[in-house]
Amino acid sequence: MGNAGYTCIRRTFCWLNIILWLCSCAFLGVGVWLRLSYEGYATLLPDHHVLSADSIFLGIGVIGFVVSFFGCCGAWVQSRCFLVLYFLLIVMLFLSEFLIGAIAFLFRGGLGRTFANELRFGIERHYNASDRGSLVAPSVAAIWDSVQQSFQCCGVSSYEDWYDIQSWSGKRWVPESCCRPSEARSLLTEGSGDSFLRVECGKSENPSLWWSKGCAHSLQAWFEDQLNVVGAIGLGIAFVQLFGLITSMLLFCTVKHKRETETYKSYSPSIDPQTRTSSWED
Repeated sequence: MGNAGYTCIRRTFCWLNIILWLCSCAFLGVGVWLRLSYEGYATLLPDHHVLSADSIFLGIGVIGFVVSFFGCCGAWVQSRCFLVLYFLLIVMLFLSEFLIGAIAFLFRGGLGRTFANELRFGIERHYNASDRGSLVAPSVAAIWDSVQQSFQCCGVSSYEDWYDIQSWSGKRWVPESCCRPSEARSLLTEGSGDSFLRVECGKSENPSLWWSKGCAHSLQAWFEDQLNVVGAIGLGIAFVQLFGLITSMLLFCTVKHKRETETYKSYSPSIDPQTRTSSWED
């Protein structure tokens, strides 16, 4: 490999890993912010906290930080050890992504059922209508209300998932967020004499006033609509990983060759190879 080509690849590789390092720091920051401010999201899947958004962001941030650190150091100081570690980490990421994708594809039905069951368990045990949390740390009730209003759904599979939960044991009620916007939020029913009893829509026990579809179906449909975006992101990540694999091995072989030969020439013809010092221009 010529000196000019080596320098270009080395700089590109180093800057790419610097950008990845900065992105990893951003992921870590978002993960910490979600962990501190939106801890209620973890209780949607009480037995699988690792699948919460904050855990995923933290995991991606830590992995990206470590990998990009070895890449930057390996290219900057021309360390064969760091370049080999970088190569091995990328290979491990490739294998992990392949295994996770294959397992998710093979057991997609079981994973969907497990996810739905965990959401039902969270509704039954952790939903508290009177606990709204705060603006920066919403409760499970506030999160479910936001999801149901956004996707116009009710419950996991249907509104029956809200029946007889701990928050209203023995009742066939649903949250107010399950009510269709065209329906009145409260209904007037006749009482004795001239008095009337005001009944909230969610407590009316009238399913015709509520959304009939479950949120699991709506979330699945939303995810399928985003498959093009997910596929483009996946291809971009695969391209960056492949570029890192090829480039790290090219740099490793070139550094090894330059250190083993006595004809290590300067990249600049005007600099004496015997007196030059290693710098960023290498």
